[in-house]
Amino acid sequence: MTKYEEIANDLKARIDVGDIQPGDRLPTVIQLCDFYKASKVTVRHAIELLAEQGLVTSRRGSGTYVRKSRDLTSEAIASIGRLRTEPGFTAENPHGEVSSDVYAFEVLVPPEDILRYLELEPGDFTYYIERVRRLNGLPISIEYTYTPIDLVPGLKRHHLEGSVYAYIREDLGLHIADSTRTIRAVLPSPMEAERLDIRECDPLLEIEQVNALDTGRPFEYSISHHVGSRFEIRDKG
Repeated sequence: MTKYEEIANDLKARIDVGDIQPGDRLPTVIQLCDFYKASKVTVRHAIELLAEQGLVTSRRGSGTYVRKSRDLTSEAIASIGRLRTEPGFTAENPHGEVSSDVYAFEVLVPPEDILRYLELEPGDFTYYIERVRRLNGLPISIEYTYTPIDLVPGLKRHHLEGSVYAYIREDLGLHIADSTRTIRAVLPSPMEAERLDIRECDPLLEIEQVNALDTGRPFEYSISHHVGSRFEIRDKG
């Protein structure tokens, strides 16, 4: 069981026994971090899990509250939050030829906001990867990825041309747990339009995500832009 699942289960138990009443506001994320000795990302995952179970609801600028009813029929859900991580682009397309054009592969200290997403300290290094993913020669998406070096050591360029997730799972023996994703519609930059062989007016599906191991530790922050006419999301839940 992951750390965020332990936190969610403990909060659920407190709600079930009445320690936290319907309508009560949960402690803040910072307070929960201190109480459970966990990161902000882990605590947010726990809260998202409770929300998926219909136990809590978040109000912008106010906090997270225990629902007075678990009946969700009166609410329309218009956003996609935490999703189970897919096996990866290569594994999702077993009957096609997957290839990658690698445009950047370097070691650097990422911007502060990405350091926070990855639970890193100032001065910590990550790989930075920029690549276009192709299926049967057709460019499908362009990815911009940051990965902590200490979690994924030994990453080489030939891994990027194939499947990084396969290297993480099979070579390093790590277990990928889940992902927090934000999905938007965007337009390509001139560079992206050229690399993806599309027009600058063609829509892209942007997926910003933080992927975590089963320990709860984030191992990847990425933004990927997918050609809308060549890509679809299928919910296997």
